[in-house]
Amino acid sequence: MAHTDSLARSGSTTSLADHDLAARAAAGDGQAFTVIMRRHNRLLFRTARSILKSDVDAEDALQEAYLRAWRAIDGFRSEAKLSTWLARIVINESLARLRRGRGAQVIPLDNTTPEQDHDPMEDRMEDDPDQRPDRVAMRGELRRLMEACIDRLPDAFRSVFILRAVEEMSVEDVAIALDLPEATVRTRLFRARGLLREGLSRDIDVATADAFAFDGVRCDRIVASVLQRAGADGSSPAR
Repeated sequence: MAHTDSLARSGSTTSLADHDLAARAAAGDGQAFTVIMRRHNRLLFRTARSILKSDVDAEDALQEAYLRAWRAIDGFRSEAKLSTWLARIVINESLARLRRGRGAQVIPLDNTTPEQDHDPMEDRMEDDPDQRPDRVAMRGELRRLMEACIDRLPDAFRSVFILRAVEEMSVEDVAIALDLPEATVRTRLFRARGLLREGLSRDIDVATADAFAFDGVRCDRIVASVLQRAGADGSSPAR
């Protein structure tokens, strides 16, 4: 019975709005704060990742930021968005780690799948071209290519791009989270997109030149195989 009551409370908490969750968390409701974390994990991880450029460091920063948020949740005002309030805490924690890591002052932002047993659903994947292993692998490569290009963006542009283009936050919310004028958010997003197009174009040009690579090993293998087969059937290369 107690287990059923716990599940019921969990389900009802999950459906609450952010400001209600914040109020419950401020009153010591750990389940409410758990829902807050699950609801905003992706946004906040990407925010930290955009500053630190490391999955491990971003996770550490996010955990520390959550602890700070938990201790300060009673100071949250419902007229603000919980997501932007949390983002500010994550940004401050990430920037502080960046300072400690570099040992120098950081330019402020306003200045500059595991193997599984056979699944019956796999039999249906053959009818969906997008789920073919080669397509899935291709999307994985494209994702890694895009992530690498995003990592190469200047610090001032990267967080704006992640929040606005990837997380699809509004210009107003991005401006609040990063403490920037809305016009600056628009300008930096425009410039970030331009830099990404240039970077992806260069990478694609390089990849195109390497397509169907015919390196020395492949060349040697073909030649050796032909000579071996020619010797076996008594033929010889034309002279």
